[in-house]
Amino acid sequence: MEQLLERTLFKGRWLLAPFFLGLMFAVVLLLIKFFKQLYTMTLSAFSDSGNHLLVGILTLVDTALLAGLLLIIIFSGYENFVSKLDIDDHKDRPAWMGKVGFSGLKIKLISAIVAISAVELLKVFISSQELTNTQLGWKVGIHLTFVISGVLFSITDYINSKTKSH
Repeated sequence: MEQLLERTLFKGRWLLAPFFLGLMFAVVLLLIKFFKQLYTMTLSAFSDSGNHLLVGILTLVDTALLAGLLLIIIFSGYENFVSKLDIDDHKDRPAWMGKVGFSGLKIKLISAIVAISAVELLKVFISSQELTNTQLGWKVGIHLTFVISGVLFSITDYINSKTKSH
């Protein structure tokens, strides 16, 4: 009975696979958003101000960062929780694949969130005439919260790596 329960629980890890497929679909949606933004920027490149073009470019960067973050989550999450990817030693296999544990995934996640937040904050500063000081303060505060969280995650991870037993 115990072995049956354990085998069932172990096979239950495959219940996570649809989540990773859903995240891959989200990457496709980001790709659509990326090309829509690029098309819009192309049409208005000569009529808009330099600031508007810069904000558009930052939106493209933001979208690319988010798509990369999703791929890290998909690959690492799938390999850590479902099954190893059987792609042999494909020449395009990212060097970090198969080596990023949950702790490393957490650090990559918070780093990407801080980068995305920084890009969003830069977009706000470029078009800051549309925000009140209070709104701007909240955005800076939220970004600093992400930065501080990232530093604390890194410190915690460092301390944890120096501990002999867990």
